[in-house]
Amino acid sequence: MFYTKICELLNIKYPIIQGGMAWVATAELAAAVSNAGGLGIIGAGNAPEDVVRDEIRKAKSLTDKPFGVNIYFMSPYADKIIDVVLEEKVPVVTTGAGNPGKYIPKLKQEGIKVIPVVSSVALAKRLERAGADALIAEGMECGGHIGELTTMALVPQVVDAVKIPVIAAGGIADFRGFVAALALGAKGVQMGTRFVCAKECTAHDKYKEAIIKAKDRSTVVTGKTTGHPVRVLKNKLSVMFEELEQKHASVDELEELGKGRLRLAVVDGDIDNGSLMAGQVSGIVDEVKSAKEIIEDIIINAENLLKNLSKLK
Repeated sequence: MFYTKICELLNIKYPIIQGGMAWVATAELAAAVSNAGGLGIIGAGNAPEDVVRDEIRKAKSLTDKPFGVNIYFMSPYADKIIDVVLEEKVPVVTTGAGNPGKYIPKLKQEGIKVIPVVSSVALAKRLERAGADALIAEGMECGGHIGELTTMALVPQVVDAVKIPVIAAGGIADFRGFVAALALGAKGVQMGTRFVCAKECTAHDKYKEAIIKAKDRSTVVTGKTTGHPVRVLKNKLSVMFEELEQKHASVDELEELGKGRLRLAVVDGDIDNGSLMAGQVSGIVDEVKSAKEIIEDIIINAENLLKNLSKLK
């Protein structure tokens, strides 16, 4: 029922992609999602190229299914990671925090599918012209770096503006969000926060517990004055950011405060002083499940929902 153009393009069973979250999206999680029929993604983040290469090779040892790498263009290693992806013949690349246009020709020449994250119609059109195979339209409900438009507003406008398949992201964690995204014209979904709470995710248990305990208004947006706003769960660090911004602190001061904070949360489990990147959908994530259970729950319940809707008079 849910075999879409994204499934055909990426050679996957279900149109569900796991977000390429830095420090969170390791080989273990990516392989588990791919083995469950979705598309797992390794998050390169700011990691050096050798670390990313090791993760790619580990994923290859854990799955024979397609998986991808997310390249973060604010990383100083982005160019070298492009080379690693080409050398390792990774099937799919997703991109964020920059324009991948100049890299698209050589990636596609090697048969690599390129799927950038976009937060506006203008960028979507530009990247379609540059040769992107599909787009991830990500609303500001998502965790981490955010744009200005909500998923509900952004996705149908991007769908109407381009001819290539669109994947919806931001605020999706269960079958209801999945069906809604398809109704908006998307051919698949990307989920980040939900997969943080997968059994195979190596993120610290305290980080997962913070998401599970979150309520509807538990997230806040920090770093607005830097031009790179970030959605996180409210904690001591977010309060510090808020206080500094109210005092009109410089961008350098704010960036200094944020250094190493994501690792502190994800790896060390410091939920007070670390950056707890998570989306507004945290409020409906209430347990840790395997990647397979997460995906199968979505597909089974979505099928049942549509069957029940078809019976309505």
